[in-house]
Amino acid sequence: MPDLFDHAMQERMKSEAPLAARMRPRTLDEYIGQEHIIGEGKLLRRAIEADRLFSSIILWGPPGTGKTTLAQVIANTTKSHFVTISAILAGKADLRVVIDEALERRRLHNERTILFVDEVHRWNKAQQDALLPHVETGVFTLIGATTENPYFEVIKALISRSRVFQLRNLNQQETGILLDRALSDKERGYGHKKIIFDADARAHLIEVASGDARNALNALELAVESTTPDKDGVIHITLDVAQESIQRRAVLYDKDGDAHYDTISAFIKSVRGSDPDAAIYWLAKMLYAGEDPRFIARRLAILAAEDIGLAEPGALVVANACFQIVELIGMPEARIPLAETTIYLAGCPKSNSADKAIEAALKDVKEGRLQEVPRKLRGTGYRGAEKLGHGVGYRSPHDHSDHYVEQAHMPVQATYYAPSELGRERKLKEYLESVRAGAAKRKKAS
Repeated sequence: MPDLFDHAMQERMKSEAPLAARMRPRTLDEYIGQEHIIGEGKLLRRAIEADRLFSSIILWGPPGTGKTTLAQVIANTTKSHFVTISAILAGKADLRVVIDEALERRRLHNERTILFVDEVHRWNKAQQDALLPHVETGVFTLIGATTENPYFEVIKALISRSRVFQLRNLNQQETGILLDRALSDKERGYGHKKIIFDADARAHLIEVASGDARNALNALELAVESTTPDKDGVIHITLDVAQESIQRRAVLYDKDGDAHYDTISAFIKSVRGSDPDAAIYWLAKMLYAGEDPRFIARRLAILAAEDIGLAEPGALVVANACFQIVELIGMPEARIPLAETTIYLAGCPKSNSADKAIEAALKDVKEGRLQEVPRKLRGTGYRGAEKLGHGVGYRSPHDHSDHYVEQAHMPVQATYYAPSELGRERKLKEYLESVRAGAAKRKKAS
C-alpha cells in the first residue's frame, strides 16, 4: 500500500509542478536551441544518441538555456546509472556516498555512473579536488552545469579532464516555439484550455524573457492561471496581462525596425551633442527594451573615433575598455560601464578632423590621384635597395632641432588634416605650427 500512495503522490506532484518543469524536454528531438552543440551531426549529439558519453563535460551558460534539461535528456537516453546532486546543497560527505555507490555498481554489475553536479562552481577547491581521482579513473562521468565562466570558477585540473560546451540564450524564434508548444500540449501544457494569445502579448513575453526559457514559461503560466475565463471559457491573454505577468511594461522598440534605428540615432546624436542627460535616457530605453549591450558599446567606440577623435584621444581608450568589460560581464552589470562611458564621451570636446582627413585622402586614392613613394622614402632593409638609390636624400628628424626637418614626404603635397581648436587637438595644432615655424626660421637664418 505505501508504494501505491507513493506513486499517487509522485503523479500528483508531476501534475502540480510548474509549467517550466512539466514542459521540460525529455528527448533530443524535443530539445529546443543550442544547435551549435547538439544539432544534427554534432559531436555531443552523436555521443548522447550512441550512449557513448565517456569523457566528462561542463555545460556553461546563462540561466534558462537548458543546462539541467540537457542533463535530464542524457539521463533519459543513457543506460548508465544517472545521479544528480546540487553543489549548493551537497558537500563532501554526500559526494563520498555517490562515489562508494558508483564503485559498488561498477564492481558488482559493471555498470557505469554519470554524475550530474548542478552549479558545480559553488563547490570550493577542496570539494572539486575530491572529484578528480574518480573522474580520472572513470568511476563516473561528470556532467557539471554552471552559469559562471568555468575557466575562472572550476579548477584547472578538472577543466583539463572535461570538454566545455557553452550554451547560448535562446533566440526569439526558439522562445516562441516553447510558448506555442506549452499552449498546444494537452498532456503537460495548456492544450486542454481555450486560450487566445494576442500577438503583441506573445511578442512582449518573448522579448522580455531575453532567451531565458524558464522565465518565458513562468510568465506564460502566471498569465494563464491568473486570467479569469470569459462566459465561453476562453482565457484571453492581452498585452496588459503579459506585462503584469512578467512585471515589465512593453516599450515600443523593434530591434529590426524603425524604433531600433531611431533610438540609437537619438543616443549617438545626444552624445555627439554633449547632452549626457538625453544620452542616458536613450541608453536606458535601449537596455530596458533588451537591446544587445555589445551593439551599444560598438557604437560608442565608433563615436569616440569619429566624433571626439584627437580632441580627446583617451576617449577611444575608454570606449574600447567599455566594450571589453561589456563582453566580459554582460547584463545587468554592463549597464554601469555603459552609463559611465556615455557620460564621459558626452562630456568630451568634439572633433571630426581625423575622419575628414582619411575621407579626403581616400577620395583622392579612389579617384585615381595616385602617387608613387619617393625614392628617398623607400625601404632600405632589403637586398639591392642601396643600388636602386632607396633612402638617398632622406633626412632623419632626430638629427635636427625639435626633432623636425622640413622635407617633402609625397611628390605632390596635399593638405588633408586640419586640426581643430578644441581639447587636446589644440595642443597638437600648436605643436605642428611651432615646429614648422622653427624649421622655416632656421632655414631663413641659414
